[in-house]
Amino acid sequence: MRYDGLAPGELAARIRATSCLVLPTVTSTLDIVHELAAEGAPAGTVVVADEQVSGRGREGRRWLSPPGAGLLLGYLHRARGETLAGVLALRVGLAVSAALASLGVDVRLKWPNDIVLRDRKAGGILCEARSAPGEGWVAVGIGLNVRSPVPREVADRAAALGDVRPDLTRVAVLEALLPLLQQLEDGPVLSEAERQGYRERDWLAGRELREPVAGRVAGIDVDGALVVETGSGTRRVLAGTVVAA
Repeated sequence: MRYDGLAPGELAARIRATSCLVLPTVTSTLDIVHELAAEGAPAGTVVVADEQVSGRGREGRRWLSPPGAGLLLGYLHRARGETLAGVLALRVGLAVSAALASLGVDVRLKWPNDIVLRDRKAGGILCEARSAPGEGWVAVGIGLNVRSPVPREVADRAAALGDVRPDLTRVAVLEALLPLLQQLEDGPVLSEAERQGYRERDWLAGRELREPVAGRVAGIDVDGALVVETGSGTRRVLAGTVVAA
């Protein structure tokens, strides 16, 4: 199969991937990454698909992706030291935002895993950690709406990168993003530079929340927790669905 006109070998060379698998349709790129990891695939292995029929987001939500419209990327991260999937997801978000900024698309990050363009969701990130005897890995899933138009039924809450850059291609996004994924840091806490980078992209900062706790968002902590100022003090939120007031 060709991906936006490129054969798999051509795509791998363009994005400088250790290994690259291109598929027409998958249930989820994360499933394929886990299978390859268990078989000994090297760190940096890339899986891209033209269509995803059972893509998943946080808490079992589905990520629907019609053929040709989105960048559906699975990436195999093999940690060189201790890492946490939640912290890694924030690092991946920073990588995605930096890659898109280099292409002229300014996005924000909505904790814990949404990519926001003009106050609407343009993509999402999901990191799943697994292990087998003697080894462990994290499957990184990234879904980005690249091409317009967004289906009418979700147009009030979803956006496509093509709304800002109609000429943007999935290959261009991959070329900008892969080098940053290959440089992902490990470790269970965010550095001050990473936290500063997140502050500059934080869509939730200063917003009032209804859920998972009521209060005003003050930022993120070193371990990736969402910090919320409530009427009874500061709360740290490690997981949950965010609903703005």
